[in-house]
Amino acid sequence: MAQRSLEDLLQTVNPVELLRNSQEGAYVYPVVPTEFSNWKTEQVAWATTAVLFDQTHHMANVYIKGPDALKLISYLGINTFKNFPLNMAKQFVPVTYDGYVIGDGILFHLEENEYEFVGRVPTVNWIQFHVETGDWNVELVRDDRSPSRPMGQAVTRTQYRFQIQGPNASQVIEKLNGGPIADIRFFRTDYINIKGRKVHALRHGMSGQPGLEVWGPYDEYLEIREAILEAGEEFGIEPVGSRAYASNTLESGWIPSPLPAIYTGEKLKAYREWLPAQGYEGFAGTLGGSFVSSNIEDYYLTPYELGYGHMVRFDHDFIGREALEALDKPAQRRKVTLAWNGEDAGKIAASLYTDEIPAKGLDVPISNYSSSNYDAVLLDGKVVGLSLFTGYSHNERKELSLGVIEPSINVGTEVTLVWGEPDGGSQKASVERPHKQVEVRATVSPVPYSSEAREHYAEGWRLAGRA
Repeated sequence: MAQRSLEDLLQTVNPVELLRNSQEGAYVYPVVPTEFSNWKTEQVAWATTAVLFDQTHHMANVYIKGPDALKLISYLGINTFKNFPLNMAKQFVPVTYDGYVIGDGILFHLEENEYEFVGRVPTVNWIQFHVETGDWNVELVRDDRSPSRPMGQAVTRTQYRFQIQGPNASQVIEKLNGGPIADIRFFRTDYINIKGRKVHALRHGMSGQPGLEVWGPYDEYLEIREAILEAGEEFGIEPVGSRAYASNTLESGWIPSPLPAIYTGEKLKAYREWLPAQGYEGFAGTLGGSFVSSNIEDYYLTPYELGYGHMVRFDHDFIGREALEALDKPAQRRKVTLAWNGEDAGKIAASLYTDEIPAKGLDVPISNYSSSNYDAVLLDGKVVGLSLFTGYSHNERKELSLGVIEPSINVGTEVTLVWGEPDGGSQKASVERPHKQVEVRATVSPVPYSSEAREHYAEGWRLAGRA
């Protein structure tokens, strides 16, 4: 019997209802322990000393090799690839034929005609579909993210992947290397030495602080991890657990999980027929929040809204080019940070200790309760934006949301964010019922919110969305 496809599933259910009532449970950052010390200490460390982020398990990798590899990548990405030499990485952003974002991630140029993409599953699926169904002279090898809940089963990956970040990161790296490293420019790669091994290194900064991403064969995972922690001990390095890890983006400004815009459109029917019904798009990619529309297209986002507008280059033919060329760019919503009123956030927490129906629980440091979060942002009772990723920064002592807002609304404007789902909550496994909706005052603020990231971070994909 043929596997049921996502298209088959969507013939029986509205995609909004499907994703809002999924029983998959909360999105999990797998394998890495929740905390090594405590999440607040770990957050403070990336702003004051140094941290080790373990990125080995939660992203999917795909390796693309062959004479047509660059042609394929160029056809799928909004980015230009006219200057993409060896030992360089790019933020890679594909869109649909209608110009809406599918996902994003990091693309590495490893060798001649050989590339590696690291990112979330929707983008990996999109790449694989085109390799398997198109006339491209390429080979593809996929290494999926580790299972969310291994349940005692052995876990393995092709590569380990770590980031060394924070004000003291350069000192840690020099000690590991046995001396100064080469001057690696932002989003360029080179090699450093760790325990006598030649290790790949990318200049990067997840937390808005300087540092390197390093990777190599998975069987060297423990050896390299222990070496980094040993070298970093005198510089105050902290390993970061999965609980704090996801919150670093609140300060540095990346929106990690927009809904992949693939649920409608005749041109995407073949893709939906290729996708399994029980895959991420039909089962695991849950949708939640106070913003509710019966039309799934109201959840789609353009690259301009997500801060990727500076990446769009009309110097090559790519899927979605015509739609993006026709777009009214000044009218697009822009990426912002929403800084919550502390008193209102406190009332949400306090509501758990009353006899009344409480507000939706505000988990910390990450307050999301679905894979893709969409909370309504109001001004004078009108929806003017969306909150897309929410959590608490102990460095800023604030509950923060990353979101999009109408271009006419200035930094400093107070808006209202609606927290919690209507009608007592959806049927998602991650939602407690009943709960009540709460209005929260929030101030429209720059992105990145961290002044360090905003003032000193290399010009690139995070800063482009700043107000």
